[in-house]
Amino acid sequence: MHLIAIGRLRDGPEAALFDRYATRLRPRLTLTELPEARGAPAEVKRREGAALLAAVPRGAFVVALDSGGPALDSAALAVRLEQWLAAGHTPCFLIGGAEGLDATVIQRSDFVLSLGMMTWPHFLVRAMLAEQIYRARSIATGHPYHRAGRPQA
Repeated sequence: MHLIAIGRLRDGPEAALFDRYATRLRPRLTLTELPEARGAPAEVKRREGAALLAAVPRGAFVVALDSGGPALDSAALAVRLEQWLAAGHTPCFLIGGAEGLDATVIQRSDFVLSLGMMTWPHFLVRAMLAEQIYRARSIATGHPYHRAGRPQA
């Protein structure tokens, strides 16, 4: 599995949290970081979109992270991820920069996934996504990491 993201994550708590989950995943989640573009917002979005699409491996199943997509719960993400993997697809998750994803990225995507309507720092989104992929794989294998339901009062 792949994660392609705009921006370079420096050592720190966000990087440690991402690594905590990404290194546990099978298949492993590989990270490709692309530089942030400069210029007017529309131009930045266009350039970063082009860079993201150019970095997508051939034959990958592209999953764009964008608030315009459905916000799945963990169990639903587990089902989707297992379907993609069982079909022989290699998921490639795309995280845009501060300006968001260009329309060309959304159009090229095989699936658009939202982590909710709140705005999150892009570096934190990496860790949140890695954790949710780890959780999804845990659900699929019956590992007790995921606890379905809420505690009773």
